[in-house]
Amino acid sequence: MAVFQSKKYRSAADTSTFAAKYRVMMAKHPFLLFGLPFMSIIVAGSFILTPATAIRYERHDRRVRQLTRDEELGVGKGGRKVNMKDEYYRLAAKDLDDWEQKRVKRLPGENDGIL
Repeated sequence: MAVFQSKKYRSAADTSTFAAKYRVMMAKHPFLLFGLPFMSIIVAGSFILTPATAIRYERHDRRVRQLTRDEELGVGKGGRKVNMKDEYYRLAAKDLDDWEQKRVKRLPGENDGIL
């Protein structure tokens, strides 16, 4: 039975390429050529994304902000005018003595309170 070599055969044309040189150097110094660039990309990405997230939250704060006292007073001006006498007579006209108790329909699986 023939014994195969543990090293793969690489021709002279393959050994002169950048990829072949990188592969050989990667076997000798894996952290320097893979780990360090990977970790530096992660750290640099954190510094680059920090202003982007700050812009996101600033836009959200501009959209949802606290109203000043003057703005609070002007919020409800588009509603209907309320006259106390008209509201009193409207409520007095309702018949509050003639009413019937009705059960609210329960959701499926909800306890209906009947013992």
